[in-house]
Amino acid sequence: MMRMAMPMSLPNLITIARILLVPLTVWLLISGAYLPAGLTFAIAGLSDAVDGFIARRFNLQTDLGTYLDPLADKALLVSIYVTLSVLHILPAWLAIAVVTRDLLIVGAVILSWLMDKPLTMKPLWISKVNTAWQIIFAVIVLACLAAGIESLWPITFGGILVGILTAASGAVYMRSWVAHMSARNEDRAG
Repeated sequence: MMRMAMPMSLPNLITIARILLVPLTVWLLISGAYLPAGLTFAIAGLSDAVDGFIARRFNLQTDLGTYLDPLADKALLVSIYVTLSVLHILPAWLAIAVVTRDLLIVGAVILSWLMDKPLTMKPLWISKVNTAWQIIFAVIVLACLAAGIESLWPITFGGILVGILTAASGAVYMRSWVAHMSARNEDRAG
C-alpha cells in the first residue's frame, strides 16, 4: 500500500496557528479584553511546547519547523511585549530589550547567510529558559490585568528577571555567532 506524503507536518500546522493567534491576541489586548487576550496568549504559549513535543516524539521535525518555530516565538513575544509597553503596562525598557535581542539574532542569521556562512539553528538552553519565562511572565501580567490586580511587585520582579534572562540569552547567542563567524574565516584562510 502506498503512503501519501504529508505536505505539512502537524507540528508545523500548530506553529502556523500560533502565528495566526498573534494578531488576535494583540487586538484583544488593545480592546481591553484582558481575560480573552490572556487565554489566547496562554494557548499560543502552550502550543510552543506541544508542537516541539509532537515533533520530537513522533520524529516529525522538518527544516521548515526549525526556522518557523523560533519565528513564531519571536512574533508572539515581541508583539505582546511591545503592546503591553505601548499600553503603559510594562516599562518601555523591557520591550526594547526583548525586541533588540530578537533583532540581533535575526540580523546575525541573515548576515551569516548573506556572507555565505550559514548558521545551523539550534536553540540554546538559556534561550529555552528565556522564552519560557517570557511566556510565563506575560501570562502573569495578563492574569493580573484580567483579575483587576494592580500590584506592581509581580511586574517589577518578573520584568527584572525577563530583562536579565533576555540579556544573558542575547549575549550567549552573540558569543556563539562571533565564534561561528571567526571559525569559518580561519578555516578558509588555512
